[in-house]
Amino acid sequence: MAGGTELTSNSYIQHHLQNLVFGQLPAGYERVDAEGHSHVLDHAEWTIAHSPQEAVDMGFWAINLDTMGWSIFLGLIFLFFFRRVATAKQTGAPSGFTNLVEMIVEFVNKNVNDIMSVKNPLIGPLALTIFVWVTLMNTMDIVPVDLLPLTAQFIAGDPHFYFKVVPTTDPNITFGLSIGVFILIIYYSIKMKGVGGFLGELAFQPFGKYMVPFNLLLEGIALIAKPVSLALRLFGNLYAGELIFLLIATLLGAALPFFIGSFLGGVLQFVWAVFHILVVLLQAFIFMMLTIVYLSMAHEHH
Repeated sequence: MAGGTELTSNSYIQHHLQNLVFGQLPAGYERVDAEGHSHVLDHAEWTIAHSPQEAVDMGFWAINLDTMGWSIFLGLIFLFFFRRVATAKQTGAPSGFTNLVEMIVEFVNKNVNDIMSVKNPLIGPLALTIFVWVTLMNTMDIVPVDLLPLTAQFIAGDPHFYFKVVPTTDPNITFGLSIGVFILIIYYSIKMKGVGGFLGELAFQPFGKYMVPFNLLLEGIALIAKPVSLALRLFGNLYAGELIFLLIATLLGAALPFFIGSFLGGVLQFVWAVFHILVVLLQAFIFMMLTIVYLSMAHEHH
């Protein structure tokens, strides 16, 4: 979105789906600023990307500031309120937010006890953290699509400032969560069964010792599919939901007069937001349940 370029539906959607990326551009890199002027960097520079292409050119070590900021902020909110309830002195029956927190803890604890055949004190807190943290990150998808990005643009004083507010629409977050779960799966598989038992399940199941290559292929794919499916399911559903909000905002605004399009767009976005609440909770629940199931399988012998 260079300066002087007319805002189109395509550029509007691309702008809202682009992260605020911080990384290093190499010496000799040609940059184009918001006004359309180009200049060449004399030396390597750590900076914020001005375009999606610059974000790509920053390479592996670039970081999405908005994703990291919102995910950490929402995680701190979770810790603050749950710790406040846990350390508060209660007299009588719980009420209000305390009652809600206890309901969530009991709900997660029941699912863990129903699925886990082996008691492990780590699984309950892990499942609770995943459920609440993912729910909070998903809930950012219900915030009006223009509210926070436009606020960030106003504060930064740059009409082309990128600001993506739903962490789970960034595959870096969803894969980060799923890879963490995957590491725990490997760890408990080896801890409970030993290295030989773990490798034996990969090599000799399900078709016995005479089909080792075929067993390794099947079990290897099944093992790798666990973190990949966890990450892509969460990312895909939330990304699609965010995209639908943007499409509603752009298509109606382009096809109808401003006031009519704004009104109908607001109504449809409200209807979609109400329905999307189910997606927000369901995806967090699915991620939590699959985590518990996978870790339960890791604790069991074949």
